[in-house]
Amino acid sequence: MNDRTVGRHAGPGLNRRRFLAAAGLTAAGAALATTIQDRAEAAPAAAGVFRVPVEDVRHTRTWMAWPDTTSIWRGKLSGVQADIALIARTIAKYEPVVLCANPGSAAKARQMCGPTVTVISSIPVDDCWMRDTGPVFRTDGYGGLDTVGLNFNGWGDKQTHAKDALVAERIAAYVGVPFTYADLVGEGGAIEQDGAGTLMATRSSIVNRNRNPGVSERQLERAMCDAYGASKVIWFDGVYGQDITDDHVDATSRFLAPGEALVQMPVAADTDDYARDARKQYSVLSASTTAAGRAMDVMRLQGPDYNKIRSANRDFLASYANFYLCNDAVISAQFGDKRADEAAKATLARLYPDRRIEQLDIDRLGTGGGGIHCVTQQQPAA
Repeated sequence: MNDRTVGRHAGPGLNRRRFLAAAGLTAAGAALATTIQDRAEAAPAAAGVFRVPVEDVRHTRTWMAWPDTTSIWRGKLSGVQADIALIARTIAKYEPVVLCANPGSAAKARQMCGPTVTVISSIPVDDCWMRDTGPVFRTDGYGGLDTVGLNFNGWGDKQTHAKDALVAERIAAYVGVPFTYADLVGEGGAIEQDGAGTLMATRSSIVNRNRNPGVSERQLERAMCDAYGASKVIWFDGVYGQDITDDHVDATSRFLAPGEALVQMPVAADTDDYARDARKQYSVLSASTTAAGRAMDVMRLQGPDYNKIRSANRDFLASYANFYLCNDAVISAQFGDKRADEAAKATLARLYPDRRIEQLDIDRLGTGGGGIHCVTQQQPAA
């Protein structure tokens, strides 16, 4: 669920950009944020040897989740399930996929995903956004693996999340690795890491009172670095209040390697808040350095023309940048703008010459405001 940064103009409709489903909001987020603030006031813990690796490392498996809630998806549910199944089956050609489903819908998930995907019903879920609800896996370079939870609160109590708030800890227990909670409220799609000490994120998502009220940017920066094993954060302003994520970074800007990043750029005619945000992200990154002091090498990934894509939904997320790296492949989306789709595939092939590029039609998920990276969470090999 991310991530959401390159959608079109705000407008009514059933999708994540317009706060898809307000059912089941709780006071838990506010109480948790108070606890986070208290902890953030204390001296930060010394950085350990564990850090979140860059995403092109080898994986043990991919984690996903099965949506089954009509109060969230309404008439779109069957189409979104078809897209989730397609993504899971595609990734399963390259590495194991474990998909968490509620007991009542596990059989349908198995039927739609097929025998190559492992469906488990012991970890209940509210929705499909495993990037945000799942644990963040860390490695120490010596065979050690642990996990961090980002205290998921339904993107600022915008959506029910009683089950999803527990997914990270339950997956860690299932895998049998240590688990700790970070000293901030956030989501995996809100933070990008290069695996060598540098993070990037939008202020609109992290420095936001719906997640971290009263906590300063400096405190949050320390908490992020402690959780990810990093020492520097590159901040973008982002876009406040126009989508459920408050502008996750992973739909626009991604790390490729230490000192290397890409930004999905809008077409020249796009001038909405998300287009302006993308151009600013490119500018900020181009002027930034890594934690090691190296100048950033920033590449452009041209986005599609929204007048030429298949979807007519004004809030559709057409993000090539929201791709997922799995073992030996890059799983990305295509949107029906043939020239842009082909150009994006060629760009990804140049960036990852040793991987197969798979482009999928996931328009139902895109109409819901998410992409492939949003619904996946990698478990790196220790």
